[in-house]
Formats: sequence, structure tokens, C-alpha cells
Amino acid sequence: MKRILVTGGAGFVGSHLCERLLNEGNEVICLDNYFTGSKKNIEHLMDNHYFELVRHDVTNPYMVEVDEIYNLACPASPVHYQYNPIKTIKTSVMGAINMLGLAKRVGAKILQASTSEVYGDPAVHPQPESYWGNVNPIGLRSCYDEGKRCAETLFMDYHMQNDVNIKIVRIFNTYGPRMNPQDGRVVSNFIVQALRGEAITVFGDGTQTRSFQYVDDLVEGMIRMMNSRDGFWGPVNIGNPGEFTMLELAQEIIKLTNSSSKITFLPLPQDDPLQRQPVIDLAKKELNDWDPKIPLHEGLVKTIDYFKSVI
Repeated sequence: MKRILVTGGAGFVGSHLCERLLNEGNEVICLDNYFTGSKKNIEHLMDNHYFELVRHDVTNPYMVEVDEIYNLACPASPVHYQYNPIKTIKTSVMGAINMLGLAKRVGAKILQASTSEVYGDPAVHPQPESYWGNVNPIGLRSCYDEGKRCAETLFMDYHMQNDVNIKIVRIFNTYGPRMNPQDGRVVSNFIVQALRGEAITVFGDGTQTRSFQYVDDLVEGMIRMMNSRDGFWGPVNIGNPGEFTMLELAQEIIKLTNSSSKITFLPLPQDDPLQRQPVIDLAKKELNDWDPKIPLHEGLVKTIDYFKSVI
């Protein structure tokens, strides 16, 4: 049994990770300030004696003896991270400093949940880990993009200077049950609008692309990264390389929900990437042949069933 700290553990991804780690026989400490996370996401874990819930903000130091740390704490949707951009970048930067300091003190292995947003609006397609990105440092999205880029820098510096055992994953678009209906991400937006019979709002002309990964595939990749060989710290892309336009996604969701919703178009937000698709060769090589298993159609059915139960 390992004692594992998950920051942002009451969030969409964090709750699935806590559940999986508990099912594998570990003791889990879930740290969250509930800015975007929710106790509802982890209430089914509360009766497990090996699960501990702590209300805490990672911008403040936290002391605990653990073997591993998964650092997920940070709002990840534009609606939430742009609501308080200073808080967002503080969460990424100060949160990384505090968690890396903890890992250094107790000798814990630590994984950083970075993001495909470090690539910005990519000039290279699809995106390998060797690509340095095309990010606007003063744009509306920069509080998140640059915060995550700085966190990667901090992780590498703590590794090189203090020999902290680090792992970095770059997470591409992820969806699934326990997404916040108001989080502003495209999958949840389209599903909620379709179920309510509202207009499906597509930004731009709908030809921009994303790659959508079901949450179970992400959790599997993160755990494999944490358990990967010593000397491999990443960063490594964790995403589904299947690429879909926004129009294709909207049409698929309308079909699966049997909705009467029509598609409408809105102006494209500033710095919104036109393409996003991971190269996952490194993940396949280093993470024991990790490969996303759940196709978009199957994952959307599960996600739609969840949203039917909550709206």
C-alpha cells in the first residue's frame, strides 16, 4: 500500500484518479479547495477508511508524509481559468513550488498534470513533445498556458537541482462523467445544449479540430507514467490521436441525444487553437504500450448518460 496525495482530487479528472488508486489498494489523500471541484464527485469514496478529504488551497504550503503526489490542482476550462486569471497562474506556479517542496522534503515521487495548451495555437501538426509551442504570453488564455509552462520549468529545475523524482504528462482534451455542466468545455457544452434542445453554439466556422480522450484512458496513462522507469520524467503526451472537427462533434452529439437542436456559429475566441492532435509514440514506447481504448462514440454515450442524470 502506498500513501498518495492527489491535489485537485475532487475535480473531474481527480475524482476518477482517486477512485482508481483506492481500488488498487492505496491510501489516498484528496486535497481540494472546491473552486471547480465538488464533494459530489468523491462522496461515494467517503466511506472508504483509506480515503481522506482535506480542504486546502495549493497556493499555501501543505505538510504530509506521502510516497507519491499527483499535482492536478488548477481550473482547466477557459470559463473558470479566465474568471480569476491571477489566481489561475498562482495555482499553477505557487502550487507547483509548494508540492515540489513537499516532494523534496519527504522524498516522494511527483507527477505534474500539464496540458496540451503548452503548445498554444500550434504551427506544427500533430504535436510531438519536442515541439516548443506557439503561445501568446499576454493573451486571454496565457494565465493557464504560461502557468502550466512555468510549472513544467519548475519541475525540471527541482529535478536537476534537487534530484526530485518527477514525472510530467501533457493532457489533451478529456471528457467523461463528472464533468461540470457549466465548465464551458466543448463536449459538456454541446451535450447540455443538445439535451435541453437549445442551439449548439460552435465557435468559428466549425472546421477547427480537437482530439478527444475518455477519462479512463487518461487515468490509465497517468498511473503508468507514475510507475514508469526511473530516469524517464517526460514530458509525455497523453491523449487520443483521433481528430475531429467541431462540426463533426456537434453532429454526433445531436444524433446520439436524438436532439432537435440546430447548430449556430459564434466568433472564434482570441488565441483559440485551430488544430490539436497528439503524437503518442513516446507514450506507447515508455508506458508499456499505453494506447487509448475507448472510441469517441462509446465515450460520448457514457458521458451523455451521466449528463441526463444531473440536468
